[in-house]
Amino acid sequence: MTSAPTSPRLDVRRAAARDTTNIGWLDSKHSFAFGHHYDPANTHHGLLMVNNDDTVTPGAGFETHPHRDMEIVTWVLQGSLVHQDSMGHAGVIYPGLAQRMSAGTGILHSEKNDSWRLDGVTGAHAEEHSDPVHFIQMWVVPDESGITPGYEQLEIDHELLAGGLVPVASGMPDHADHAAIRIKNKYASMHVARMQPGQAPITLPDAPFLHVFVARGEASLEGVGVLSEGDAVRITGAGGQQMTTETGAEVIVWEMHARIAG
Repeated sequence: MTSAPTSPRLDVRRAAARDTTNIGWLDSKHSFAFGHHYDPANTHHGLLMVNNDDTVTPGAGFETHPHRDMEIVTWVLQGSLVHQDSMGHAGVIYPGLAQRMSAGTGILHSEKNDSWRLDGVTGAHAEEHSDPVHFIQMWVVPDESGITPGYEQLEIDHELLAGGLVPVASGMPDHADHAAIRIKNKYASMHVARMQPGQAPITLPDAPFLHVFVARGEASLEGVGVLSEGDAVRITGAGGQQMTTETGAEVIVWEMHARIAG
C-alpha cells in the first residue's frame, strides 16, 4: 500500500460506461474490472477493488463459491439476500443492515434471493414474495493476509434517518467507537448517507482517496455537478467537497488513506 499523489483529481465514471454481466437471473454492473471484463487500467481506486451493482431475480443467486484474503461488504438497497458460509454463519441481509465477511485464509459462501422476506428485524414470521434483490457488493484488500475468516452484521437503519454520512464499515482507529461493523484494514472506511430533499449538504471526508457512488436517486457534488443513479466519482488528493440533493439519494462513500501499490 502507498500514499496519495499530491495533485488533486476528480474522475467521473458514468453509470452507462460500466461493464455489465447479464445472465438472466443476474444483472451485474461493474465499476471496476471484474471477471472476464478485464481492464488493466481499471483494477482499483485506493483500496477498493470491486463495486458491483447487482440485481438477482427471486429464487436465484450465487451458489457456494470461495474467497480468500478479501474484506467483502454487502449493502442491500431493495429486497433481502440470504447468506450462508462454511464457518457456520447464516443470515438475511436487508436494507439498513450492514454486513461484512472477512475471507482471510479461505471461506466458502452462497448468497441467494430465496423469495422469502423476514417480517421486521426479529424474523419471527416469514411470508412469500417475488421481489428482486438489489445490492451493492464491495471488496477492499485487508492490510494483512492470512487472517482468520470472519463475519459480522448489524442493523443501522435508525442512524441513517438523519440523512448525514454514517460510518457503516471501518478499520480506521478513529472510527472504532462509531462504525457499525469492523473491517480488517486500518486505512479504509465506508460511509452511507440517505439524503433527503432540502436537507443540509453533507461534507465528504478529508482523505487522499475517495470513491463516491450514487446507489439510488440523484445528487450534486461540488466541482462535478449532477450525479445520477449508478454514477461514481473517484477523488484523489481532494476531500472535503459538499453534496446536495433535490430529489433524494442514497450515496456510498469509501474513505481511504492508502492505495494498492502498482
